[in-house]
Amino acid sequence: MKKRVIAYVHTHWDREWYREFEVFRLRLLRVFDNVLDMLEKGTLPSFYFDGQVAALLDYLKIRPEKEASVRKFISEKKLFIGPFYCLVDEFLTDKKVFEKNLEIGLKISKDFGCNDYIGYLADTFGHSGSVCKAFKKFGIDKCMVWRGCGDFPSEFIFNGINTINLRRGYFMDICSAPVSIEAKAEFLKKNLDMIAEKSSDTILLPIGADHLGVETDLPEQISAVNNLLDDYEITLGTPFDYFDAVKDNFKFEHSGELRDNSKTFILPGAYSARINLKQYNVKASFLLDTADRVQKYFNAGYDSVLEYAYKLLLKNQAHDGICGCSTDLVHRENISRYEKVIQIAKTILKEIQFKNSIDSYDFMLKTAEILGTNLSVVEFESLDACEGEQIISARNGFDDRILYDTQRIPVTEDYTKIFRLLKHNGLSKNCPQFTLNIKDNKLYIDDKISVEFVRYIDNGDTYNFGPEKDDNGESAVLENLTFTHEACRDEWHLKTDFFDVKIFQNHGEEFLRFVITWDNTLKNRLWQVKFNLPAPVEKTLSEDMDELIERNFDSDYKIRENLPEKRGIEAKTNTAPLQRFVTAQGFSVMTKGLTEYEVIENSLCITLLRSVGVISNPENSSRTTPAGPPIEVPDAQMTGACSAEFAAGFFQAANYRKYIIQYFLNEIL
Repeated sequence: MKKRVIAYVHTHWDREWYREFEVFRLRLLRVFDNVLDMLEKGTLPSFYFDGQVAALLDYLKIRPEKEASVRKFISEKKLFIGPFYCLVDEFLTDKKVFEKNLEIGLKISKDFGCNDYIGYLADTFGHSGSVCKAFKKFGIDKCMVWRGCGDFPSEFIFNGINTINLRRGYFMDICSAPVSIEAKAEFLKKNLDMIAEKSSDTILLPIGADHLGVETDLPEQISAVNNLLDDYEITLGTPFDYFDAVKDNFKFEHSGELRDNSKTFILPGAYSARINLKQYNVKASFLLDTADRVQKYFNAGYDSVLEYAYKLLLKNQAHDGICGCSTDLVHRENISRYEKVIQIAKTILKEIQFKNSIDSYDFMLKTAEILGTNLSVVEFESLDACEGEQIISARNGFDDRILYDTQRIPVTEDYTKIFRLLKHNGLSKNCPQFTLNIKDNKLYIDDKISVEFVRYIDNGDTYNFGPEKDDNGESAVLENLTFTHEACRDEWHLKTDFFDVKIFQNHGEEFLRFVITWDNTLKNRLWQVKFNLPAPVEKTLSEDMDELIERNFDSDYKIRENLPEKRGIEAKTNTAPLQRFVTAQGFSVMTKGLTEYEVIENSLCITLLRSVGVISNPENSSRTTPAGPPIEVPDAQMTGACSAEFAAGFFQAANYRKYIIQYFLNEIL
């Protein structure tokens, strides 16, 4: 008896990747025009539009006359959209933004008449365990994944949600290949056999691929292939048909994240490619959340503006966007969007401040209170510096009270000096006073933790770090360390042959702030800061969607000793994605957009920069198969002015959210 194969027709739509957005949108017109035509003629029973609505909206922006047809096919359950606004990376998206993605996507898709939803995560680079909580919150009880599952069965329970593991991936584009029906049947049999090993008598088969149109003779091809298959009978249907058919098969359970790359690539180098995008993303996410919480507190009525800004941010968080794996032109547009998001968030905050007649110092205190913490030292801007206030910088500009007054415009005479100041809030805290010194070419914090700055050769690409087998790296030469004590801040300046490092502690804070700047002239390099801890690092706690998750490591593992020799393998790494916080052995690090850490023996390493020059290098030493096209991307080398910011100290993880707010709050200025 033949096994039943339910095939769903789809296209995985990256809004931008190896082509720019407008180029892909013109392709989208051709692809989706054909889909609608086939749905109208009845030659295609249904189409699954990739779990998102952004691509549909991009289409209707150019083809508004097609909206009635779209709504009709959705109501007839021939076209499925949502629940997401955009398909975002799961590890570089915080909880607020991920939930906004669902909130906005569901609102739009429900307006179009869609009521059937799957948490569709077919191509994200591994899966956060936190996404299931968001799905449950929004009433979604189904999930589909691919990467990161290891040798899981086709059906399993992922953190309490019935989940489909696409064992052979979402891309089955054989129907578009210029080969004979016999060759197509042979290909499909081989893949169906592999899927069947971990499936019941009902099998799910995706038909489609990245940006791929549907063949107009698809039903005829399926019929012809069925005549050549002895063990399988393919019928066109939907993923919902499959969930219904296998509803009793969800037995195997998995808790936690999915980052096993033994069977599928998870492309972990994407978390350090184009680090400037990650820095923008973390800043924009924090500012939008702050603006939203402050405007809700003051009942300021910016909801529609914030939704517009979140849509801009989500477009940048599409996985090939935020992961830094697209063309240089794509990422230049990403930066423009980030700048818009930051402008909107800061403007909302300023308008609320002046509408409520709050000066800058008091507004910073109020914002901290709204966010759930307090500040011992307040950073703010003013036209004047008074007694008890420490000047940390100055710039020329216009008084915000003029800029945000709709009844005034600035004139030349209003252009003046604006000071950035620190001021004690009067709070008394028994906080550690750090000591720093240099010994044996290492920077020591309180003689407990030594710090090194290192760099390695990287012949990889935007998807994977590509190490050289015998590369032991270079350590920066620490040239001199100077110290100054001010009214509100202790400050150290460290000169190295790699870059300049400014380290400071605001009085009353429990952590050191590091700001690193340099003019990068080197290509194909990985730069890290290494915190050398007392014992081998076997466990970390790190932030994932606004909660701490535990990860376990083999501290003796070394990637250079485990590079793959045969095709189809991605080297295991001791790296992990990082949002804003990681801790090990009571030592904690917060970062502003440094989104990757690595464990090497007793060292906790934070990636400062990874520079490469190609989207996918077919000669990558850590991944023996291409992950995309070998397009040259000179901007990804990150040459020129570079900077990195992080903070470190011996504070406890239980209070990390408080420290995050204290660390980030100066971004609203």
